[in-house]
Amino acid sequence: MQADPPGSPALRASDADRDRVIELLRAAVADGRLDLAEFEERLDAALAARTIEALNPLIADLVPAPYGVGALTPSLTGPPVEPVAELLTIKERHGSVRRDGRWTLPRRLVLRTAWSDVLLDLTGAVRGLPELVVELRVSGGDVELVLAPGMVVNANELSVRYSQVTISRDTGDDTPETLHVRVVGRIRHGRLSARWQTPSR
Repeated sequence: MQADPPGSPALRASDADRDRVIELLRAAVADGRLDLAEFEERLDAALAARTIEALNPLIADLVPAPYGVGALTPSLTGPPVEPVAELLTIKERHGSVRRDGRWTLPRRLVLRTAWSDVLLDLTGAVRGLPELVVELRVSGGDVELVLAPGMVVNANELSVRYSQVTISRDTGDDTPETLHVRVVGRIRHGRLSARWQTPSR
């Protein structure tokens, strides 16, 4: 371990600092900048890090300059890591909803719709957590999920009545899992479908 320069003691890392680094690492896996082996290696190092100096090299090649070193310290200029929202609720009646492009996924997304068409395109979304819970409270209309390779859908907890559920197979079976989409709740007189496509560059 290198000695710190005189008068410059290493700044201790907090749990929040380590959590922010881990969120950045997870996002890097999700968009293909890190493979799973690199992620696991850096994750172990982040969990064991005691100082900011130990954390910064783990993300130095993942954030734009000059925000690599010192981006975690509040005294230095750097873009804050957007916290993952706990809940996002989408409500619509007799209309349509479309979410696509670069948008940040919450921990839990609730759809409360009646006779509406909903498109949730996750291929360009910012994913800070390994799991997204999509809770349906849907009466009538279509809900379509557009997914990137590596995303996995589990709809076993969804209550379905007078509805159709179609989840196509991901053609990239050898792609490491980057996001687990768990669909829960209920759908009545509607249709849920999921399809996979390569994210646009």
